Amino acid sequence: MSNTDSKKKAEKAKLMTKWQKMPYNNRELSWVDFNSRVLEEACKKENPILERCNFLAITASNLDEFFMVRVAGVLDQVHHNRKNRDASGLMPEEVLEALSFKIHEFAKKQYNCYNRSIIPSLRANKIVFKEIETLDGDQRKFVDEYFKKVVFPVLTPMAVDTSRPFPILANKSLNIAVCLTNGDSEEYFAVVQVPSILPRFLELPTREGRAFILLEKVIAAHLSNLFELYNIKQYDAFRITRDSDLDIDEDTEDLMAEIKKSIRKRKRGEPVRLEFSKKCNKEIRKFLINALDVTERDIYVQHGPLDLTFLSKFARIDGCDNLRFEPIVPVNPPAEFCDCDDIFKAIREKDRLVHHPYESFDVVVGFVRKAAVDPNVLAIKQTLYRVSGNSPIVAALIKAAENGKQVTVLVELKARFDEENNIAWANKLEKAGCHVIYGLTGLKTHCKICLIVRRDEDGIRRYLHMGTGNYNDSTARLYTDIGMFTCREEYGVDASSLFNVLTGYSFPPEYNKFIVAPNGMRTFFENMILQETQNAKLGLSASITAKVNSLVDPQIISMLYDASNAGVKVQLIVRGICCLVPNVKGFSENIKVVSIVGQLLEHSRIFIFENNGNPLYYMGSADWMPRNLDRRVELVFPVEDEDIKKRVQGVIDVSFKDTVNARRQLNDTTYKPVEKRGKKRLNSQKYFSKLAAKAQKSVMKESYISTIGTPIVPVKKEENKE
Repeated sequence: MSNTDSKKKAEKAKLMTKWQKMPYNNRELSWVDFNSRVLEEACKKENPILERCNFLAITASNLDEFFMVRVAGVLDQVHHNRKNRDASGLMPEEVLEALSFKIHEFAKKQYNCYNRSIIPSLRANKIVFKEIETLDGDQRKFVDEYFKKVVFPVLTPMAVDTSRPFPILANKSLNIAVCLTNGDSEEYFAVVQVPSILPRFLELPTREGRAFILLEKVIAAHLSNLFELYNIKQYDAFRITRDSDLDIDEDTEDLMAEIKKSIRKRKRGEPVRLEFSKKCNKEIRKFLINALDVTERDIYVQHGPLDLTFLSKFARIDGCDNLRFEPIVPVNPPAEFCDCDDIFKAIREKDRLVHHPYESFDVVVGFVRKAAVDPNVLAIKQTLYRVSGNSPIVAALIKAAENGKQVTVLVELKARFDEENNIAWANKLEKAGCHVIYGLTGLKTHCKICLIVRRDEDGIRRYLHMGTGNYNDSTARLYTDIGMFTCREEYGVDASSLFNVLTGYSFPPEYNKFIVAPNGMRTFFENMILQETQNAKLGLSASITAKVNSLVDPQIISMLYDASNAGVKVQLIVRGICCLVPNVKGFSENIKVVSIVGQLLEHSRIFIFENNGNPLYYMGSADWMPRNLDRRVELVFPVEDEDIKKRVQGVIDVSFKDTVNARRQLNDTTYKPVEKRGKKRLNSQKYFSKLAAKAQKSVMKESYISTIGTPIVPVKKEENKE
């Protein structure tokens, strides 16, 4: 080992020792706390019942992915006997033990919510889930006919014996284990997979209200049709979750082929969770534990239907709009563009900001569509991380290539759980004549940027869109994100340099404005935090404000603690994982942490540094996590337009004044609703929706900017009603 390597190793060990002495909440445990905040929304009786169903489905979907990636990762460390402690001081075995306890308790709360809150509330609204034995004659006839004509042809009963091994069951599939006899004392086992191709719930004919039955109950009632030569002794539903983190060899000559191979392996990953229904027969339980080779710690006995994600589709049943939130409808066009026929002319006039989903994502789609048919556009360059299944952005890029534009698209094939979708889009783009690249070896490209090169009357000009969210028209209706359009020359030069790094062998340049990971972003943020710390020590005004999805990085957290001790006011909006612990004496007495969980998923990233009374504003794609700062290509960009600065500050101010969706983190790492006494009821997401609609109607854009600058003062009393 060289002297340099020895020094780095010693420095890292020294840092780790320092981090383990500071308050630091384990990442995995903090994530479970976040999912608990989502569960609180499912239990909240003031939320419409179908929205509560959807929140409960989200907690189940979140937990599936958490097991498939994060729990699987911890299990892998335990299996390899890793003894390294994380910044919280825990070893993998200790993390696994704590997770097992915490998730088992969480699962109990999920099913308490389902059984004691969701089902009674649905019943109060004349919506019921029925058991086979409670069906009336017409309903039973309907179910029998449905099974015969629709379900039976799809089913494949799979016997398990010496000649027929236990089948390889799909990840997250719902199954029924059947224990059989044929008159002797010997027991036989079989598995019936509940077909995911069919709807999970079936609506029944009823004289009053609405009635439903789950598909697995329909199948269970007709198992004798599948095993005519045997007697059914017992049957039970079960579900497995598998390790689904891809192990990709990026040194391969064909990255796409390697990812396709890894996706196939994902379907056969090791089981990391086995779920049973409450009354699981002991023989079936033993049979499944042996067949799947799981431990007691991996087993979850659920007191209700397995796989609550079905409630997401159930929440969208027709004819029940009164049982859902009033939809947040994006205004189109946004106020910034409502009097602009030419988007390029509008961007030449000034930088433009759009706040999604309150303002329509169509303006971003229109930006690319316009470029695709504009004869003056020479080239389009864009990054794609996650896109929708029927992406208008991709369609516009294909159209541009067909029209002879030079189109370069970076499609991130390693975007977790979107690999297959992105491979399909990459193939279509290539066939249309686009130059498609797959990113840099060892790094995910997560930055959000679109560069359009256009021939204007006064020469070549570069137009940019940069954002905090993906170019995904579907999630843009559900996630809160911010995008900025500009044609500032320094930004355009930086954009060209960034794409040259992504597409070629260019050395990372000295950017004029951009902050780009992994080569400069960590240093940038550390320097900015350090500058605020020094300003506070000198008696100058100093504060740090950040809105991120996750705060995990130990070094950033350590520096925020130092800043707090120096007197810097630190305000953080962290939706999900937060490993920093606020309000701990000697560490974080000047730090406030708020999490907002509501109708929309908070996704925008904003950073503000006081800079002794001359605040600096930044936005971008990066959270404060090691992966974002060190292992991804990320982009954070400065906001220089004064009007946009006011709008961004307005987003922060309103978010901190939310009294409906906001929860404040305490120094024991738990969260509680923000104090409401003496405050007006304010739902920040509803507020921004009303603000966008009002701004669109405004004749003078200056009045819009003025309103943003003083966001809490309504024009009319009824503006603040929910």
